Parts: sequence; C-alpha cells; structure tokens
Amino acid sequence: MAIHFDKALGLHAEALKLRAERTRVLAANLANESTPGYQARDIDFQASLQRALQDDAIGLHSSTRSAEALYRVPNHPAQDGNTVELGVEQAEFSQNASDFQTSLTFVNMKLRGLKQAIEG
Repeated sequence: MAIHFDKALGLHAEALKLRAERTRVLAANLANESTPGYQARDIDFQASLQRALQDDAIGLHSSTRSAEALYRVPNHPAQDGNTVELGVEQAEFSQNASDFQTSLTFVNMKLRGLKQAIEG
C-alpha cells in the first residue's frame, strides 16, 4: 500500500511552500530598501492557502499555481517612491520565519507519527 505524503501531511506541506515563497518576497523587499522607486510586495498568506486548498480539492496541481504578491501600502512613503519600510519588513520577515518553523514542526510530528505506524 502506497503512502501519499500530500494527503498524509495535509495543509502543512502547502503552508511550507507558501511560507518559503513569502520569505523570498520579503527578502527581496529588504534587499531593495534603498532602491529608488522600488515597490514593497507581500503575499496574503491566508488567501493564498485557502486558494491552494480549494485547488487541491478540485484536482489542480500545485505546480500550476503560485502565490500572488500584492503591493504593500506604506505608512510613511519616501520621496524617491520606495515603499519599503525597514522596521515593517524586518518584523514581517521575523514573524514569517517563526511561522515557517511552526509549520515545519507540525510536518516533523506528522512524519514521526507515520514512521511509528509503519514500524509498529
């Protein structure tokens, strides 16, 4: 009997993919903090996860979709048109890293459970 890890891990595998993508977007924001005209972006994690789960329910494969990065509205826009706010980006990056670790912990717990079930 084959084990389907996508089904066994549930939404946690998809959450890890989205968290990794959000990390990439937030890192790009931080890297372009002093680039004139750069527009900060972010991913709406909840909406992207809901969309991914709905796509899985109707049979769409995850390789055909990606999270939509939306523009962030700045609290204090710069005169050069850059919308990256260092403190905001650092806080979002830190929170995302913590959430990534939490999702990874859930995946590890699921895999340990599967291992115990296989070993008996």
